Amino acid sequence: MGVERNYLACDLGAESGRVMVGTIAGERLSLQEIYRFPNLPKRESGSVHWNIPNLILELKEGLRKAAAIGLAFESISTDSWGVDYVLFDAEGAITEPVFHYRDPRTLRTAKAVWKKADWPTIFDETGIQFMSINTVFQLAAENPERLQKASFLLGVGDAFNYFLSGTQVIEVSMASTFQLYNPRTGRWSDKLIHALGFPRAIFPEIVPSGTRLGKLRPELASEFGLRHIEVVASCSHDTGAAVAGVPASGENWAYLSSGTWSLMGVELDAPVINDKARELNFTNEIGHGNRVRLLKNISGLWLIQECRRIWAEKGDEFGYATLTRLAQESQPFRSVIDPSSSEFLAPESMPAQIADYCDRTGQPRPETYGQFARCALESLALLYRRTFEQIQEIIGRKIKCLHIVGGGSNNDVLNQFTANAMQIPVLAGPAEATAAGNILIQAIALGHLPSMAAARQLIRNSYPLRRFDPKDPEVWAAAFERFLNFAAGPLDDSETTPTPD
Repeated sequence: MGVERNYLACDLGAESGRVMVGTIAGERLSLQEIYRFPNLPKRESGSVHWNIPNLILELKEGLRKAAAIGLAFESISTDSWGVDYVLFDAEGAITEPVFHYRDPRTLRTAKAVWKKADWPTIFDETGIQFMSINTVFQLAAENPERLQKASFLLGVGDAFNYFLSGTQVIEVSMASTFQLYNPRTGRWSDKLIHALGFPRAIFPEIVPSGTRLGKLRPELASEFGLRHIEVVASCSHDTGAAVAGVPASGENWAYLSSGTWSLMGVELDAPVINDKARELNFTNEIGHGNRVRLLKNISGLWLIQECRRIWAEKGDEFGYATLTRLAQESQPFRSVIDPSSSEFLAPESMPAQIADYCDRTGQPRPETYGQFARCALESLALLYRRTFEQIQEIIGRKIKCLHIVGGGSNNDVLNQFTANAMQIPVLAGPAEATAAGNILIQAIALGHLPSMAAARQLIRNSYPLRRFDPKDPEVWAAAFERFLNFAAGPLDDSETTPTPD
């Protein structure tokens, strides 16, 4: 049977966070959620901030619940969304506010940045796609006095690892999202930092995925009775952790991390930094083992989430399963939208914005909840196809299957739509790829697993995959041509409008 080992993962998402227990026993991994908590941004005077102190309290509650289980834990690691950062003062205290990537302060930052370093130079230095929410643009929107007073900055996941361990480093998967990291040199881009006037001293040491940061802080170990637990920087960026949790083997596969946002890409040995990648607005993020994630960040189930929120405010509350059923029962391709259009990033009312888009493009506006949901799901699948074709164009080879992981992999209607749109098999699961990847990288770091290949085999042993084969090629091909008539170019509106994380 082998030794049973237990690990903890703190997974912070844009809507909620959770503390997970991962157990490796024999040739299987099991996951147990022991605490889930909301992640509610603070909105003040038109600005949007993260409530980091409250999230720390929630993490401590998760540690308390973990200790109550009575298991011996080997280690813990935190992952989170990318691009946002936390500033710390000389005493290691958080400097408030911690801005949310949806804060409107970056709406016109790009033009000011490009006067100091033009877009081709920034892409050549970093290989990161344009999104005006990227850290480089957020820092450019900062009050210079706040930056000068700061002692150091960390990504959100790294900030929580710092809270747990006291070690102030940033893990490479997170650093690579900042658009200030050079993937060729493996270091911060001093060229860009200097050109943009950021204080170099606030950028901490970058460490590889799977770095051991030391034992849990003594005061936390004493408070919760977790005296022998170690803190590991697995992949601090949740996409890096999710891709580590993809149960793939061999080559010629792509992944889609499906949730609030969708991230579609492939794993490569080296970054692709050329005119084509820049023109199509692809990004080169770093994962475990310094593998490159060539991907595009695109809109995801945010469309449905925001519709659901608006309807709930009006008194009509629907579960996701109900909305998916209503979508399935609605007329196919009544109207389609381009979910990547900037107008869907943060509208006051998502249903109203979808209806306005349909009016403007000469299509019937959705009139029922099911029609809105069907429009969103079909449009997402068509956007996935466009992104998929762009990936194949950049890498110069065909992809044979798509792995969908994350919470969105539970939506079988969207999974089937995606297979239909892309005309390749889709393998769905696990939904908990981020937590699985987080924990498996911890196990590799501690020498309990020999490699990422062994970790992915463990996932295949542990989670049955659901297969969706493509259907209705002619119908979906016609819908795709229609979609392309409405779709914006890769960098349309880029100078004035943020794009999703």
